[in-house]
Formats: sequence, C-alpha cells, structure tokens
Amino acid sequence: MELRRGTKIMFGVASVIVLMFIYIPLMVVALNSINGDASLTWPIRSVTLEWWVRAFHSQGALQAVSTSLEVAAAATVCALVLGTLCALALQRYEFFGKSAISLLVVLPIALPGIVTGIALNNAFTTMVGIRLSMFTLVVAHVTFCIVTVYNNAFARLGQLGEHAEEASSDLGAGVWDTFRLVTFPRIKSALFAGGLLAFALSFDEIVVTTFTAGQDITTLPIWIMNNMFRPHQAPIVAVVAVVMVLVSLIPLWISQRISAEDED
Repeated sequence: MELRRGTKIMFGVASVIVLMFIYIPLMVVALNSINGDASLTWPIRSVTLEWWVRAFHSQGALQAVSTSLEVAAAATVCALVLGTLCALALQRYEFFGKSAISLLVVLPIALPGIVTGIALNNAFTTMVGIRLSMFTLVVAHVTFCIVTVYNNAFARLGQLGEHAEEASSDLGAGVWDTFRLVTFPRIKSALFAGGLLAFALSFDEIVVTTFTAGQDITTLPIWIMNNMFRPHQAPIVAVVAVVMVLVSLIPLWISQRISAEDED
C-alpha cells in the first residue's frame, strides 16, 4: 500500500515527537550524571566525573546491584525451566482446559504491577504464612518472567512443527532424548532470547518488588527510589540510573539480534 506524501509526513512528525518524549528524559538523566552542581541546576555550568567515582564506591549501591543481579539470575533460570515446560505442554499436547491454562500463564504480564504485588504479598503473608524474603522476591519475579520465555518457546515450537520429534520417537528415542537431541537444539536461540528478556525485566522491576521483598532486601530500583530525594544523592542516583539503563539495554539488544537472525 502506497501512502500519500502528506500521510508520510504526518506519521514521521508523530514518530519524532514520540521518540523525543521517550528519549529526551533519558538524555537529561545522563547529563545529570556529569553535572558539576550537586543540586543539578540547569543549564549545566561545569562537567565532572566525581559522581561516577562516588557511585562506584558506594557500598549501598554496589550491594543493591549485587542483589538485583542475584534475583534476576535466579528468576531467569526458573523462568527458563518452567516456561519451556509450559510451552511444550501447551504446544504439543491436547487436553481439557488448555486455553484457560495458556491465559493464566500470560496473565501476570498483562496485570498492573501493583495488583500482582498486592496479591502476592497477601498470598505469602496471609495464606501461606511465610516471611517476605529473597525467596518470595524470586518467586514473585518468576510469575512475570516466565511469560517472555513461554511466548518465545511457544512461537518457535509452532513454527517448527512436530515432524522431527515424531521421527525421533519412531526411531526409538524417549521423551528426554528427543527433547535433548532434537527439540532443544532447534529452540535454544528462542530460549536464549526469552531468558535475556526475562533477566532485563526482573533487573529493573520495582512495583512487585516493593510488595514482596520485605524490609531487609534492597534491589537497585528500590535503592534509587530511597535515595532520589536525599541531599547530594541526586547526581549519584543519576549515575546508577544510567548504568541501569545500559545493563537493561544490552540483553534487549542481544535478544533482538538473535530474533532477527532467526527470521533471516
């Protein structure tokens, strides 16, 4: 379909406005991380790397980064296992309630974070009666990280079909051997991309984390929220935010490259 010149211009202007609305605030945060004034006055009168040095020597920030990495890694591993199993079950087998289960698997990513957080908090503290801890935080993150793995694996399994797996079974291979030798090599790139997305999603999550982490655990997003309005901490928070953006972008970029290569 050929678009008229006026329509192209209108779409182009709208795209530029949307991109500016998204990325100009990120540029402001990056500039604040080298602003020589601790109060972050504008326009910037001097440039300094002092805040970067302080950020990389801040024990609170470093501990928060370590905690976020641990939670994201644990949630990603659990999501890879559970998401793959769900995708295999729902793509390869027919059973009663299949559509309902598929909806329940992807529902956490569609629900508002605050609803998920409150529900999980009540489930942990009231229904199950366990103390909020690293365990409850990882479980909470798995509930929405599993969706990215499930969606990638389910779509890839649908593209591949069942012929190779059926041939493997006809040749005498069991379920595990068929998965290990036939299915997994063909979907591993999709699982890798889904795992990277899950890691990025978990690393910067704050709403669900606030309701399920407890008072003794501070992830990087929570550390940022706690220090944003403290005196002379704003520039350091800006540095941490820039690092956080970079850490989140890397797995997203790799995932996009893998998906593009698979399509080619």
